[in-house]
Amino acid sequence: MTLIIAGDRSGTGKTTITLALLAFLRKKASKVQSFKVGPDYIDPMFHSYITGRPCRNLDPILTSVNYVKSCFAQHCQGVDYAVIEGVMGLFDGVPLEKAGGRRQETEGRRQEAEGRRQGGIRREERGLCQDYGSTAHIARILDVPVVLVIDCSRLSGSVAAIAHGYGSLDPKINVVGVILNRVGSDRHLTLLKTALKPLNIPIFGVIYRQEALNIPDRHLGLVPTQELPQLNQLMDRLAHLAQNCFNWEQLHRYLVPSPRHPVTPSPRHPVTPSPKIAITKDQAFNFYYPDNLDILEQLGATLCYWSPLEDETLPEGTAGLYLGGGFPEMFAETLSSNQKALNAVKQAIFKGIPTYAECGGLMYLGEQIIDFEEKSWPMVGILPTTAKMGQKLTLGYRQAIAYRSSLLLNEGETIWGHEFHRSELTLSPSQPIFNLSSWHENSPSYGEGWHWYNVHASYVHLHFGGCPQIAEKFFRHTLDFSKNLALD
Repeated sequence: MTLIIAGDRSGTGKTTITLALLAFLRKKASKVQSFKVGPDYIDPMFHSYITGRPCRNLDPILTSVNYVKSCFAQHCQGVDYAVIEGVMGLFDGVPLEKAGGRRQETEGRRQEAEGRRQGGIRREERGLCQDYGSTAHIARILDVPVVLVIDCSRLSGSVAAIAHGYGSLDPKINVVGVILNRVGSDRHLTLLKTALKPLNIPIFGVIYRQEALNIPDRHLGLVPTQELPQLNQLMDRLAHLAQNCFNWEQLHRYLVPSPRHPVTPSPRHPVTPSPKIAITKDQAFNFYYPDNLDILEQLGATLCYWSPLEDETLPEGTAGLYLGGGFPEMFAETLSSNQKALNAVKQAIFKGIPTYAECGGLMYLGEQIIDFEEKSWPMVGILPTTAKMGQKLTLGYRQAIAYRSSLLLNEGETIWGHEFHRSELTLSPSQPIFNLSSWHENSPSYGEGWHWYNVHASYVHLHFGGCPQIAEKFFRHTLDFSKNLALD
């Protein structure tokens, strides 16, 4: 069995509580596996920092229900403990019919039919068909219990209504306990316990206000782990908090994964020569789904990591470039001053090297980055546009339909991705890769993404578990380039 740490809404403190759980469990066992519901990159960095294992995203919108199930089962094999961190509030998802085309609509019809067979209030009458991709949705498809984190800073007796409502709204969600966060005093705790007593719901933990345990954040969420020099001390304090504030007799039995049918990992396909794909990995570029990297390796690629901040050349024999997202705007001056790295990337692209760039990688390939202080920093200059930082946040799932065939897509092909950025381009491509639209009703569509030289560059983050054909095409292009290198 495994627990999902859920919140009644965003900002309840579920990330801090999840990190505290992981930190304490890591001191007890060597194999602790974490998962994160949704498309987030930054929270999983903290998970992985503690556990020493890649945190896996569980996102049926970017992938599929079957992929979520197989990913979860595979990575629970052979571990001592497993924990899932939820996203937003427990039932916050997207409308099913807008979540991803025919695949999700079919799943929705199946789930509704099952609900009718079991009796009770139909899911569509309760509005719960609207929570696709939510923490509750993951709890249902994986059949794992939920611990609800409640921010009690402005509550007393009303805590019972929240706990009762979340616990009874969907009979398929098993809320096994609550964690009371940001409790103000012993008197406050007494009021909360008195209100909850008639519900007979276990209290798995009580966290008093901990102002000193705040993790720094900025415009896209928490500051990544690589930029926090005092992180070890913070994790020690979180482990101490977990040891003393949680009811481990109640928690422990839920944290040990249940025996599951063995899952055969996807086989690796050895290729000679194995094409080398250079992955940007440093403080400026660190937004990657571990599954994406695994899939490329399974196809036969050799992954080589390099830093545009520190390295002056690409890894020897590079046959493909993967420029992930991150915070290039925070390190624009250093990136701009590394002229040898900029030129190495530019010359490689001129030679036709297959290049896949997401969000921060797209910004790096433009002419300039204009930071929040409106200072301009020259970049690679392959794309005839500039990324300018602003206050507007572009955020959400996107349905992307290929306008035309390109490096990685065939005309008319449809995929789902995610946007998350505060920059805008000064010039849009005249022939964009994608026609993008969100799941919102009547949302306008727009063109986005560059196909320039042998480059695919877009603000849209993709999970290769949901579009393996893109990983396969990218790999094949790098394999062809590698063979040409061998002939030179």
